[in-house]
Amino acid sequence: MHHPHVESVDCAKAVDQLLAERRIGLLSMKEAIGLLRRRTGTERSDADLAALITKKAAYLGVAIVSDVH
Repeated sequence: MHHPHVESVDCAKAVDQLLAERRIGLLSMKEAIGLLRRRTGTERSDADLAALITKKAAYLGVAIVSDVH
């Protein structure tokens, strides 16, 4: 039987902390996702993390630069 992955860290709290640290500077989405992965070890998808970061950044008024591929 497959058991879903359960994270031991709160990604939302880690995003809040990251955005608070970068409040006065620009942060790229790619950089934010990389920092979040290193800090939390999360296995969430890039798209899921980007959505969480975007939502939190908009609420807090923090500028996030989208990375164009």
